[in-house]
Amino acid sequence: MTVPAQPRIVYVSAAVVTDGSGRTLLVRKRGTERFMAPGGKPEPGETAAEALARELHEELGVDVAASDLDYLGRFESEAANEPGFRVVAEAFAVRLDPSGVEAAAEIAEARWLTADEAAQLPLAPLSTEHLLPLAWR
Repeated sequence: MTVPAQPRIVYVSAAVVTDGSGRTLLVRKRGTERFMAPGGKPEPGETAAEALARELHEELGVDVAASDLDYLGRFESEAANEPGFRVVAEAFAVRLDPSGVEAAAEIAEARWLTADEAAQLPLAPLSTEHLLPLAWR
């Protein structure tokens, strides 16, 4: 009898970032093609919200308190940049002022987009399947 392989999973914290004008923020990491919600992997001992607050500071130069993040839920999709992996994301919503956001660290591009504009870009499965519908509901 063959035992099915366990899926390889990457755990992340992800942000549905909006600006109050109907746009959401998507980022593209260096060396990749797909745009996705900002966020990243928690470090040992961090809560999902603490990890996201740290990642937003490192990747976008914004200071957000973990307590200011609104929990949206846990979502799972195919990983965008790690073939053969699934991504499990603890997702949070936050509203930011676009003038304070700047791509940093491993982020090559940060774009504020409407739903129509985002639909024209290559997007991560987690964003198309779960997070962007929450941004524009």
